[in-house]
This record gives sequence, C-alpha cells and structure tokens, in this order.
Amino acid sequence: MPYINIKVTREGVSSAQKAALIQGATDLLVRVLNKEPATTFVVIDEVETDNWGVAGETVTVRRQRARAAADGSAP
Repeated sequence: MPYINIKVTREGVSSAQKAALIQGATDLLVRVLNKEPATTFVVIDEVETDNWGVAGETVTVRRQRARAAADGSAP
C-alpha cells in the first residue's frame, strides 16, 4: 500500500494539475514497482510560501526579491 506525499507551495496549482500529478505518481509506481493503483495513495499538500524555507529565508522573500529584480527595482 504505497503512500506518496507531494508538497507544493500554494501558488495557484489548478485542479487539473493536481489530477495530473496524482495520475502520474500512481503510474510511476505501477510501472517501476508493479504496485496496484487501487492501493496507491497520493496526497498533495499545499504550503504557504511563508512556511517554506530555502537557503535560510522564506519562499515569500525569495519571490519578492525575484519580482523586484525582474521589475528593475532591486538595488
């Protein structure tokens, strides 16, 4: 009974994209490990960017800095 947990930042992942992730992850376990789709569980957790950190800072801060650089307003 495989259990797959996919974590993504909460930034507009559509229902169609989630369905594709669930189908793709299930297909992968069927193909690679010969698991039964009926007993393969996939859970997608959406995490606020304030609650996800990379390199010592939140994703929120990283996204703000990237936007500012793209807009030319970064120092």
